[in-house]
Amino acid sequence: MRTIARLALLGTSVALVATATGATAAQAADGGSGNITIDKVVVNGGKPVVVGTANVVSAKVSVTASDDSGIAQTTYISASGPKPNFAQIWYDDGKIKCVKASATTSTCTGTLTFDPQAATGFVDNGAAATWNLATLVSANDSNYIHRDAATTFKVQRYSKLTVNASPEPVKKGKTITVTGKLSRANWEDNKYHGYTNQSVKLQFRKKNSNTYTTVKTIKSNSTGSLRTTVTASTDGYFRYSFAGTTTTPAVSATGDFVDVR
Repeated sequence: MRTIARLALLGTSVALVATATGATAAQAADGGSGNITIDKVVVNGGKPVVVGTANVVSAKVSVTASDDSGIAQTTYISASGPKPNFAQIWYDDGKIKCVKASATTSTCTGTLTFDPQAATGFVDNGAAATWNLATLVSANDSNYIHRDAATTFKVQRYSKLTVNASPEPVKKGKTITVTGKLSRANWEDNKYHGYTNQSVKLQFRKKNSNTYTTVKTIKSNSTGSLRTTVTASTDGYFRYSFAGTTTTPAVSATGDFVDVR
């Protein structure tokens, strides 16, 4: 994946970190020296990073660390998914800012970018997975700590869901046909494709209500399309709602109003 700072395979990033910090490659391996600790790491506010087919997505990362001498810097922050997908930012490029919380603790923040249109972007849909967040933090007394998986986070394929209930208006007791489609981003051609064989709930809320209730659950077909029928009873809104999977976020269609007469 494209990085806003450097393009380097994670297999060689340890050597680059060693160069940046003056440590040897062996010293930069997962581990550290002294009593420095990484106390907290947060990616994207704790939410999955959801990427579509066109827009660059930014994910803020914060690394909080402590040492009795105080924190000097977070040298780099690197996110790695199934190879070769990754993104990195570096302190010496001005992309990571550290702010003291106390004499011993600092929080360093930066922003990772995920660009589905970049030449070095997602190679395939396998990038929708659990990613590791690696970081190297150094203290004022030259203590350091490096973690290949300081935390993990999910990258997901943006999802879309539509609905159409017809006819409109309809007589009470007559049949309403509700159609729609569940689709998600495909990073191999940067288009949206139907998400097949997924359970989707048909939901309804009355005209003067704010609450949707589930009418039935159906599955998307081989193209991601949805179709079912219900009996018209009262004015209200129909929508489809998808609970999501590990690779694809939850999504609900905007309700479609039906006037029952």
